[in-house]
Amino acid sequence: MWEVVTKYLLRKRMNSERKYDLLIKNVQVVRPNSTLIETSDIAIKNGKFKQIAPAIDASESIEVYEGANKLAFPGLVDAHMHTGIYNPLDQDAIVESKAAAMGGVTSSLNYIRTGGYYLNKGGPYREFMPEVFSLSEGNFFVDYAYHIAPMDNTHIEEIPALIDEFGITSFKIFMFYGGHGLHGASSSQHEFLMIDEDEKYDIAHFEFVMRGVQRAIDKYPEKQEDISLSLHCETAEIMAAYTKLVQQENKLEGLSAYSASRPPHSEGLAIFIASYLANETNLPNINLLHLSSKKAIDAALQMQQVFPHINFRREVTIGHLMLDIDVSTGNLAKVNPPIRPREDVEYLWESLLDNKIDWVCSDHACCKHEDKVDIENPGDIWLAKSGFGGTEYLMSALVSEGSKRGLSFNKMAELTSYNPARRYGLRNKGDIDIGLDADLVLVDPKETWTIDSEKSESGQGYTPFEGQELNSRVTTTFLRGTRIYDNHEIIGQPSGQYLKRPY
Repeated sequence: MWEVVTKYLLRKRMNSERKYDLLIKNVQVVRPNSTLIETSDIAIKNGKFKQIAPAIDASESIEVYEGANKLAFPGLVDAHMHTGIYNPLDQDAIVESKAAAMGGVTSSLNYIRTGGYYLNKGGPYREFMPEVFSLSEGNFFVDYAYHIAPMDNTHIEEIPALIDEFGITSFKIFMFYGGHGLHGASSSQHEFLMIDEDEKYDIAHFEFVMRGVQRAIDKYPEKQEDISLSLHCETAEIMAAYTKLVQQENKLEGLSAYSASRPPHSEGLAIFIASYLANETNLPNINLLHLSSKKAIDAALQMQQVFPHINFRREVTIGHLMLDIDVSTGNLAKVNPPIRPREDVEYLWESLLDNKIDWVCSDHACCKHEDKVDIENPGDIWLAKSGFGGTEYLMSALVSEGSKRGLSFNKMAELTSYNPARRYGLRNKGDIDIGLDADLVLVDPKETWTIDSEKSESGQGYTPFEGQELNSRVTTTFLRGTRIYDNHEIIGQPSGQYLKRPY
């Protein structure tokens, strides 16, 4: 007995005297804002990067992990997710954050709002968010944060408190909600949004949200770089009119019909409106979300020229990069904005390669098969709910397809980690550097595999990416120095922490 205790105490003492908790040997370190990829070891202590250098003595670490010459990227910051939109938040947090870890994601930034879906509640955020935090705590396998959408005047007044008390520094406007529901035309705006009859969710409201965010910046000038407003840019009136036209003409079906019903110029017009209002309200930080088309990209670039003093950021999703209207999975790929024709997809890639896009995300929303396919009318695109998951393929797909097109690994690290981390106030994320959180993803750039939804950790049960062949794969994910995904399996229990920003 005493021999066992003595050995335990000696081992504990030896461990306490070692410089590192974990040493990852022999990896190709991919850092953003660099052109180099260096063979190195990575030493971690207390959840932080401690040393990055070749040939670190393995005896100085409690644990040693062989990296086998794989690419080591900063853990992904998936800047656009919708955990809990269609399923109970506490359940979605567990299952969909497993999918995130599978994809190399270590920080999940989730859009959430009052109204239909999510918690299906209205009212002030000071009552809403504590419930969100309660349902989230202890359920995420990755670190997490929330973006908030101010839906009424009360929410606008709450913006400073959301920043100060809850550490939420990013806000959102869904521009199409003025005349559309989540999936199509809606005449019951107040019911869907759960706002009072005297409230309007329209262009005037968008302006007042911007003014509210700007007042918050004035109140917290030290957080100016971290406070931003994101916009889903589609114009409700254009969409409503074109949806009617497409349905009446009845010449198109599936994704082609849905793309035509929400035409690209609807995106462009919304971008013009949003940009002008940002200038009018002196709002400096604007994020244009999930740009899906040439017209949307061109509009965003035009507005950057017209208003050079506004710090615009432009986002695309892996879905819009990897899918087009002819994808074999059809209606399962319904999303807002729509999946577009191939020529738009190619333009997104051109823009990415030309440094006109700031980050790539998933827009992950677990929408189960029964919500996508109506039993009585399985081919009816208008009855399918919008959105699908994909965070589990974000890194593998970008490395696979991006490599073919000449996108550098260092640029990929910027697009998936560094840029969104810096924009959204995650100062300790997004890079492999001493003192930062030891979030890391290992990628085998030569593993060929075929996407199979049955092997996904997501609860969705299908994927619009089904059958696509990739030639790169995430093999291991570390969250703050702890393996959470390895050898195709989730490891351990949920250990994700809420990221109060600035973080």
